[in-house]
This record gives sequence, C-alpha cells and structure tokens, in this order.
Amino acid sequence: MKCALLASALGLAARTPSMAATGNSGNPKILPRQSSALGKTYGEWAAAWWQWALSIPADRNPLTDATGQFGAEGQSGSMWFLAGTFGNSADRSYVIPQGKMLFLPVFNWVFGAGAFDCQPSVPGVDCDVPSLIATAAANTLAATVLEVSIDGAPVQNVRDYRAASPGPFSINYPDNSVTGLPAGNYFPNVGDGYWLILAPFEPGAHTIQVHVVAPATSNGPIEFTVVWRITVQCSAN
Repeated sequence: MKCALLASALGLAARTPSMAATGNSGNPKILPRQSSALGKTYGEWAAAWWQWALSIPADRNPLTDATGQFGAEGQSGSMWFLAGTFGNSADRSYVIPQGKMLFLPVFNWVFGAGAFDCQPSVPGVDCDVPSLIATAAANTLAATVLEVSIDGAPVQNVRDYRAASPGPFSINYPDNSVTGLPAGNYFPNVGDGYWLILAPFEPGAHTIQVHVVAPATSNGPIEFTVVWRITVQCSAN
C-alpha cells in the first residue's frame, strides 16, 4: 500500500507548476531549462556532473561501464547522475532509489586543463577561458541529430535544453583516473552541452534512450545511442 501511495504522490509531483509544460518545450516530466533544481541551475549541475564523472577511478567509472554495475558510484543527495559515454554506444541497467531526480547528458563536452586542451595536461599551452568556451559551444552545436525518448515517448525540442557551465570549474582526478591523467586538481575547465533534469519516476521499470549524430566535431564524426534501463526501487519501510 505504501508503494502505491508513493507512486501516486510522485505522479502528482511531476505535474506541479515547476514541471508544467509552460517554459519546458512541452515536456511535462522535464524541469524547464530556465529554472533550478535543488538550488542549482542546469549549468551548475552540468559542472557538478563533470566533477562527479571524472572523480571516480577508471576501474569503477560509470562513463566506461558496459552494464550499469557502477551507476551508483559517487551518488549522493536527491539528484542522481546518469553516466554518458566517451562517444560510444551503451546499454545499461540501473537500480535507483525512489524519490531521486535524474540529471542526464544528451550530448556534452568539457574543455580545459583536465581535458588535454591546455596546461598542465598539455604543457606549455596556456588556458584561455574564452577560447575554451567557444570551442565547447562549437562542438555542442555540431550535433545534427538529437533524439531522446522516455518510456517510449519522444522528448520535444531537445535543443531547448542546452546549458553551459556558468564559469570555469576544477576537476579533481583520483589515482587511476579514467583519462589517464595524474591525480590532482586541474583548473580551469568549461562545459557545454544538452542535458535533462527529470522529476522522480514512479517505482517500477523505465527506459530512457538517447541517439546523437554529430558529423563535424573536434574529435571527428560522432554517432551513438545510449540506453538507460532504470528500475526505481520502492521503499521497504
């Protein structure tokens, strides 16, 4: 009975004014791009996502995880990060606690000191933040196909959910970092991309799928499909 009551409550939460169609391109389950969630804007969550994803050692990093077994690494609080990839396709299964909002990448980039663009990851090349911002934007805008579906329903106007980090941010790499860079703090870095913040799902099975084509990025042509198969666990209490 508690699970049924919870499902009803979460369904109501997804229809509150902050999640309503007005201002969010007709996608009632998605937080409007101009609003904030849990005290952070889309751009601030984007920076936090990169800091989360790159802080986890390579042997259990969700970005390179083939199955979803490491999806819970480093998660805390009421926002749950879904891991993207380094431009390859993936099909992952996650079990997520009830009541979590989801922050997921559709097509995203990071440029800077911790991403092989300037020192110290490229010795002798100064980090020019305006140039990094421009490069991140150009790569983001290179996408020609941005398709997202949630439980089989297409997301409308995905391009309306573009967000850049509000300023440069640091990356703290651990030992055995996923990029191979030595452990330490790397600054400055900037991010840009398309992201979605989703209201908590009802308990049960859900599927999110992203398909992206970007023929002219700085890394060459990119095409990938990422599928997240999510089971939201009902509370046992």
